[in-house]
Amino acid sequence: MTAIAETKQPSCLTPARADRLEQVVIALLWVWLVQRVLNSFNPDAWLLLISETAIMIFTVFRRPTQAITMRLGDWLLAVTATAAPMLVVPGVMLVPSLEKVGIALFIVGNLFQLWAKLILRRSFGVAAANRGVKIAGPYRFVRHPMYAGYAIIHLAFLVGMLMPVKLVLYALGGWAQILRIKAEENVLSQDPKYADYMTKVKWRLIPGVF
Repeated sequence: MTAIAETKQPSCLTPARADRLEQVVIALLWVWLVQRVLNSFNPDAWLLLISETAIMIFTVFRRPTQAITMRLGDWLLAVTATAAPMLVVPGVMLVPSLEKVGIALFIVGNLFQLWAKLILRRSFGVAAANRGVKIAGPYRFVRHPMYAGYAIIHLAFLVGMLMPVKLVLYALGGWAQILRIKAEENVLSQDPKYADYMTKVKWRLIPGVF
């Protein structure tokens, strides 16, 4: 019996409804982020929208699945890891000399996460689920390259716009992301193809570290 089947779930919340609810929540968070960016005095604030808009688009147009976790803890991790960065309020550039460094990191992180999304295409999701196993492109280097790209993007914004609130939000999101990765792999490893992939690509997020 699989982990998903073992989990009791409310009769009113089916995997299909949970899948749709996730799409609605991400879309609403994105709209809220757009409003804050538009009201920001930072001319680079719009950069926040690039990676987060990609999340929203791929979530809305993804492939539906029944192989999705119904564990409350897994959902809380997924929502926390995704929502925390979207709650960041664009601030002023505190260290102008680091602006170019931040932009360079931002470009690298976005290219990496977009590369991963283009490989996933409609297999993209937020909560732990199996929408099809992908092992090409950046997935040849780490098992979760999209999250690696997010981490670089968050670092980019901390470099030039470091504020206690941002640090807390990104730290919270990063902690949830680590636990989320483990939850995703609990679901994905039930697929023999992914189990085999795990033996070939050792590192989840950062080669030599995790």
